[in-house]
Amino acid sequence: MREESWRPDAIDTTVPSVARMYDYFLGGSDNYQSDRDACEQLLKQVPSTKVLAVNNRRFLQRVVRLLASEYGIRQFIDHGSGLPTQDNVHQVAQAIDPASKVVYVDSDPIVLAHGRALLDENDNTAVIQADMRETDHILGHPETTRLIDFSQPVAALFVSVMHCIPDEDDPAALIRRVADRLVPGSFLVVCQLVSDRPEIRKFVTDFMAEATAGNWGRVREEHEVTQYFNGLQILEPGLVEVSTWRPDTDLAPTQLTDEWIEWGGVARLG
Repeated sequence: MREESWRPDAIDTTVPSVARMYDYFLGGSDNYQSDRDACEQLLKQVPSTKVLAVNNRRFLQRVVRLLASEYGIRQFIDHGSGLPTQDNVHQVAQAIDPASKVVYVDSDPIVLAHGRALLDENDNTAVIQADMRETDHILGHPETTRLIDFSQPVAALFVSVMHCIPDEDDPAALIRRVADRLVPGSFLVVCQLVSDRPEIRKFVTDFMAEATAGNWGRVREEHEVTQYFNGLQILEPGLVEVSTWRPDTDLAPTQLTDEWIEWGGVARLG
């Protein structure tokens, strides 16, 4: 959907949204009964989901802080950003340098409404409503070109979203398409839900595809996610379960279940 205006009738509150379900798992209030019901049904089969969502958010914050503080990245494009919550990308990056620029991208119209309300007074941050597969539209959008200088390094974030891309849309090709538009010294941050248990992959894939009216891809295996990083320079510690990616302390919470995990890492473009 490219129409960037929010209207009450633009949201079907009876159909769960991945962004709003994620908001619910993070303790947010920007969700509807259909989202909460879907989350509770999911938790019955995969009870680690809430902990996984929290750990995934912490991974995002650690990555942004590292890229801003150690690599001097000042430009971020957050694909499939979801609803605004505490310690967003712009808050983490702008704590390092207030001049940091952030573009949030999500297809859910409520993200546009809430995001614009929160970011109205932040000239270095924008939110656009777009499908993350629409690379040309996103990178050529007036708000993107207002903020992002593509002659300088950019961090493109695909955090916990690639499982929303179906196989026929080739998620690895999406990553390559974005990488091809970025200069050396840029970064790609990619992770998605994986499981080595076929019954979990099938249940969650089928459940989410039905619950979200087809706005879902597939829970995959680690070797499939590895293909997203072909030809890229992967930062240490490599591709891992994200709660173990450069934890803040030895006491940082880790994912304690083997039902499924969020798996991926960070790559630098040479």
